[in-house]
Amino acid sequence: MASSSIKCFIPYIFMLILCHFNVIQARNDQLSTDFYYYTCPKVFDIVRDTVVEAIKNETRNGASLLRLHFHDCFVNGCDGSVLLDDNATFTGEKTSFPNKNSLRAFDVVDIIKARLEKACPLVVSCADILAIAARDSVYHLGGPTWEVKLGRRDSLSANITAANIFIPAPSSNISVLKSNFHDVGLSFKDLVALSGAHTIGYARCATFRPRIYNDHNISPPFVETLKSKCPQVGNDDVLQGLDLRTPSHFDNYYYKNLLTKKGLLHSDQEIYNSNKADPIVRKFSRDLSKFYRSFEKAMIKMGDISPLLGTQGEIRENCRKSR
Repeated sequence: MASSSIKCFIPYIFMLILCHFNVIQARNDQLSTDFYYYTCPKVFDIVRDTVVEAIKNETRNGASLLRLHFHDCFVNGCDGSVLLDDNATFTGEKTSFPNKNSLRAFDVVDIIKARLEKACPLVVSCADILAIAARDSVYHLGGPTWEVKLGRRDSLSANITAANIFIPAPSSNISVLKSNFHDVGLSFKDLVALSGAHTIGYARCATFRPRIYNDHNISPPFVETLKSKCPQVGNDDVLQGLDLRTPSHFDNYYYKNLLTKKGLLHSDQEIYNSNKADPIVRKFSRDLSKFYRSFEKAMIKMGDISPLLGTQGEIRENCRKSR
């Protein structure tokens, strides 16, 4: 009797093991919100705590981490390529026109990665770190939250040429912006919603100088204030909030500023400049919850851009170096 029970039990155990293997195999081939449930259960705690610590140290880090994820995904997909330093075989994306003297918080990513390597070595990708850190930064600065899909792997190289082509420049007009977003599978509404990321963070004088000395669709009092901070020559590194009211709080003032021609960058004001984006801007400026919902959906959609999955790429030990 006992022998018969054992014989029946063995196939049951085998089926459980087989099912578990199949679940793991499926999860390795697609993004999922519980990807690290077994392999690194503390991943969310470690990333969140480090992000909060970094923002407390310097509030600007929140916007910088969000921007890293954005600039990563627009170049060959969300693969952590933006984090790679130059080496003998390729030039990294950090020195591309949209990134040079602009991207920051690489040191924060280094700290997150080091802590994750102690907790679960060679498990969590740098690309996934950027996705989680972006979400946590937005939420800690007062914005919405969303479930981050995970399972991306890291690229083996970077692409400075693609970075120069596909990352929208501050001088971009609405046609160029639409093209940049369309090229990576993002809609016009995604463009308007993701532009709202500029409700936090700062820009250098060198970045917004062309707008304040050349554009006409800008508030006269606003432009005079900016010119006093940012002369035509010098003061390149003087900072101005992308949202002139609350640059350290994630809200919808970015859109309200556009209605009064107070977008800091040329590309910002292009979002509200007598085109089909205008009704969306007005809607987001009136209804914070609608902006939040659209932003959440667009961030999840952006995170799905061409991820490396399964055995593609690698899991880096150091986010700056490919093995």
